[in-house]
Amino acid sequence: MFQTLYSYFWWERLWLPANLTWADLEDRDGRVYAKASDLYITLPLAFLFLIVRHLFETYVATPLAGLLNVKEKVRLKATPNAVLEKFYAATTKHPKQADVEMLSKKSGCTVRQVERWFRRRRNQDRPSLLKKFREASWRFTFYLIAFIAGMAVIVDKPWFYDLREVWKGYPIQSMLPSQYWYYMIELSFYWSLLFSIASDVKRKDFKEQIIHHVATIILISFSWFANYTRAGTLIMALHDSSDYLLESAKMFNYAGWRNTCNNIFIVFAAVFIITRLVILPFWIMHCTVFYPLDLYPAFFGYYFFNFMMVVLQLLHIFWAYLIIRMAQKFITGKVVEDERSDREETDNSEEEEVAKNGPLSNGHPVLNNNHRKTD
Repeated sequence: MFQTLYSYFWWERLWLPANLTWADLEDRDGRVYAKASDLYITLPLAFLFLIVRHLFETYVATPLAGLLNVKEKVRLKATPNAVLEKFYAATTKHPKQADVEMLSKKSGCTVRQVERWFRRRRNQDRPSLLKKFREASWRFTFYLIAFIAGMAVIVDKPWFYDLREVWKGYPIQSMLPSQYWYYMIELSFYWSLLFSIASDVKRKDFKEQIIHHVATIILISFSWFANYTRAGTLIMALHDSSDYLLESAKMFNYAGWRNTCNNIFIVFAAVFIITRLVILPFWIMHCTVFYPLDLYPAFFGYYFFNFMMVVLQLLHIFWAYLIIRMAQKFITGKVVEDERSDREETDNSEEEEVAKNGPLSNGHPVLNNNHRKTD
C-alpha cells in the first residue's frame, strides 16, 4: 500500500508538464538538477539553526541588549493564591464576571482583588522585553544575511531582469550550487521557525504565522521538486527585502530609540507595500500564471504552485492592513504599537503602589518617561 501511495504521489503528471518524465531531469553531461532527496538535509539543518540561535541570543543578543540599555519593566507579581492559581491554570486566564464573584467567595478576596490578581498574573506570563529583543535580533541577523546572499545569487542572472527567462527551457534547467545552498538555508530556517513557534513570543496573528510558515515550507519544497527554482529564488529574495527592516525597527523600539524606530518603520512600510502588494502580484505572480502557458498546457503542479502563491498574497494583504493602521498613527502623532501584540494590562486601583513606588504607567512604576517600549 505504501508503494502504491508513493507511486501516486510522485506521478509525473502531477509535477511535470505533459510529455516529460523524471528521467528527463536525471543528472547528465555535467548538468545537475534539483531532486526531492536533496531536501532531507533541511531537517538536521533546522535543528542546527536552533542551536546557533540559542548561542547567538546568549552570547550576542544579550550583551547587545545591555549596550543599547534595554530595560525591563518592573512587573507587580500576583500574590500566591492556590484557589486563583488553580482556576487560572486549569480553566481560563480571563474569567467572566460570574467566575470572578465565585472565586471571590472561595478565596476570601474582594471582587476587585480577584480582578487585580488575574491582571497581574497574566502580565507575569507575558514575554519579557529581553526575550523580545533577543528574538528580533536573531531574525534581523538572518534576514539581512539572507537578503544579501539572495541578491548575490540572482543579481547576475538574466531572469532577474527579464522574467520570461524564468521559463526559458523549463523544466530542463540545471541547478547552480548557489541556488542549492540558498534553497537549503532558507527552507531550514523556516523549519526552525515552525519548530520554535510555540516557545517564541506569541502575538495576535499566531494562527496566521503558522499558516505563513507552513505555506512557505510547502511553496519552497514544491518549487524545488518541480524545478521552479528560478521563480523560487526571486520570491525568497523579495520576501527577505523587507523582513530585516521590521526586525531592526523592533530592536530599536525595545531599546527606547523611538525616533530611529519610527524612521525605520516608515522605510519598512514602503518597502513591504511595494514588494508584497505591487511587485509580487503584478510582476512575479503574473510571471508564474501567464508565461508558463506559452510553453506548455496547465497541469496540477502549475495550479498548486499558484494557489500557494495566492495564500501568501492574502496573508500579505492582512499584514499590510495592520501596517497601514500603524502608519496612520504616525501621521496623527499617536503612540505606535505593534498591532499584533498583547498590551500590558492597566491596574488603575493600585493606591498603595502609587504611594510606595511613585507614579505608575500601565500599572507599573515609570522607568523612562520619554519612551514607551511596546512590541
